[in-house]
Amino acid sequence: MIPILLLALSALQLPDSGAAISARVEIVRTEYGVPHVFAEDLKAMGFGLGYVQSQDFGASIAVSFVESRGVLARHEGYGEIESDFVARGVYERAVATYHQLDTRTQDVYEGFAEGLNFYIRLHASEFPAWIRPDFIGVDALARDVQSWSRADAARFVRALTRPGEAPAPEEEEEEALAFALDGSNAWAFDGSRTESGRAILLRNPHLAWATDAPLLTRSLGSTYYEAHVRVPGVIDFYGDFRIGGAFGIIGGFNRHLGWATTNNYPAYSQVYALEAHPTLADHAVLDGAPLALTQHTTSVDYATSDGGSQAESRSRWTTEYGPVIHRTSDRVYVLKDPRDGEFRRGEQFLKMMLSESLDEWLEVMHMRAHPSSNFTYADAAGNIVHYFNARLPLLPHEMTGDSAAFAASAKDIWSRLVPWDDLPLYLNPPGGYVSQTNDTPDYTNLNVPLDRDTVAANLPEPRLRLRSQLSLDLAHNAPIMSLEDVVRLKHSPRMLMAERVLDDLLTALRSQGAAFTRPIAILENWDRTASVESRGGVLFKRWAEDYFSDENVPGLWAQAWDIDRPAETPLGLGNQGRAREAMARAVASLERDGTDLDARWGDVHRVIRGSVNVPVAGCEPTLGCFRALSYSRTDDGQYAANRGDAWILVVEFGDIPRAYAVLSYGQTAREESDHFADQAAMFARGELKAVAWTDEDIRLKTIDRYRPGQEIR
Repeated sequence: MIPILLLALSALQLPDSGAAISARVEIVRTEYGVPHVFAEDLKAMGFGLGYVQSQDFGASIAVSFVESRGVLARHEGYGEIESDFVARGVYERAVATYHQLDTRTQDVYEGFAEGLNFYIRLHASEFPAWIRPDFIGVDALARDVQSWSRADAARFVRALTRPGEAPAPEEEEEEALAFALDGSNAWAFDGSRTESGRAILLRNPHLAWATDAPLLTRSLGSTYYEAHVRVPGVIDFYGDFRIGGAFGIIGGFNRHLGWATTNNYPAYSQVYALEAHPTLADHAVLDGAPLALTQHTTSVDYATSDGGSQAESRSRWTTEYGPVIHRTSDRVYVLKDPRDGEFRRGEQFLKMMLSESLDEWLEVMHMRAHPSSNFTYADAAGNIVHYFNARLPLLPHEMTGDSAAFAASAKDIWSRLVPWDDLPLYLNPPGGYVSQTNDTPDYTNLNVPLDRDTVAANLPEPRLRLRSQLSLDLAHNAPIMSLEDVVRLKHSPRMLMAERVLDDLLTALRSQGAAFTRPIAILENWDRTASVESRGGVLFKRWAEDYFSDENVPGLWAQAWDIDRPAETPLGLGNQGRAREAMARAVASLERDGTDLDARWGDVHRVIRGSVNVPVAGCEPTLGCFRALSYSRTDDGQYAANRGDAWILVVEFGDIPRAYAVLSYGQTAREESDHFADQAAMFARGELKAVAWTDEDIRLKTIDRYRPGQEIR
């Protein structure tokens, strides 16, 4: 079916050859390889983005498009079959909705696809033989279409059918890691907090790093990509274009305004239990009448290890209210997810990029087509905003968590979203700042805690973890700052967990006399930071990983988190015996590793990319660092940063925006490029490069300029 759909859509799209579009776009590369896409129209802008992403990340862009079609297993084998089954339904939705997008968004999608095709035609040797330059706008849209949560469905079915059974270890570990480590930091300060009297925005997202050359050949979608796009009289935008799509998740700025995104974690999905029809097979009962269950069968072909091909078919059942995720003799369980089928994410981002005022930007935000992020905003008029953006269902019943709500009538099933005005919005709050670090919006500004009676009832329960508390402490108490001061503040090496428990830990160790003489001496002299030169953080981190390894153990903290003291708790150690045992194990563990207990933080924790291997400050968010970095152990016993801070943008708005940025893993995944690791050491030092925004800045920093295809010598 998919090839027929592709042919049908191709016939609908006006011919516009790659060479013709290339003549309408110029790529200017400035220092560090940052691309500035100067185009005559939005289609040419999309073309330039597709081309430069392919230049820097090779076949991975094309592979991601094949993956979105749901045919990757045809080439890569059975290991891709699960994602193909999901992608088929998403792709069908992209085909069905493409014509509903506004023409500007279609232009960008179609241009991006043709820029990718043009690059493939010119560089066929870089691609697997099965990659064909036949991508169209719907392939680009499919990257932005959302679906219902398979993870929510699996969690519900497991809880229903195997109560008390924990997730598989790898599943539990993956979920816990993503929850604890992913996310972002964002700040906005108004003119009352800045030396210039102008608003300043910080965007500091955290995801797994792009760290290795295989990125050139595999699908990916979470890699930051710094770029600048300009169409005279239409758009002039600088930011993160996320590898693998025309829009992805974008943060950045134009001449008038900018925004940053941070992940949010509300409960979107709701499961409903319907009565199974007693006599009609494949029917439920709703409003006292039969409700038909519709069967959809999908067949996915896959390559076999012997070079052949096989296919596997699966059936799924749906209702007009959502997919059927489980059935018993007397119940039909249906999951309704407000994200399912939403296809306008790219359109919303483009409209945000084109906005020129707060009112215009807020009006676009009413679309809520991108439901998984909060938005922190600042503009040249001096406004700052935090909006808890969420596509929450307006439930006609109490929240049920991982259990189901029984639906006897259609009135029992949610049918509308929570009104836009019922979601938290902080607009120019007192104190002149907003802070967001993936916790609930209750404490975006300490001067005005959220009044829960004024917002939707089904927001997540209040929460404020250590990283969030440090963020608030830094932002709330900061003096009047320059743009450069904000950069320095962002790189604070403080470790809040140490500030909260180290005194109690030392007390516990001293009670054992000589048993902990050296650890005590090291920790007494430690400055309680994860700065490069500090000694003691390596030992404390190893101890904390042991002591807090099981958060279900009661009494680990002397004072647990208290909603009445949200930015001051948890505090102190609640189990001195466990603390001493954890220290003994931490010492033994470091000695086995050959790591000195008194090692400098930066001797152990490094940024490693290409020929760069340098010390770096920062720690895991669970330890309470705002400079959030996680690490993986290398063969020689060092720990290489691989998650967290990667792309940092700080911008001050005025008549002309002034900004700094850094991309830790560089502009390209090509190891032979000068721009593979040329920002790594700068990032490790906590430094940012000046953004080239004006024509003069771009001219002074230009290292190459070309039309797509003309750079080939």
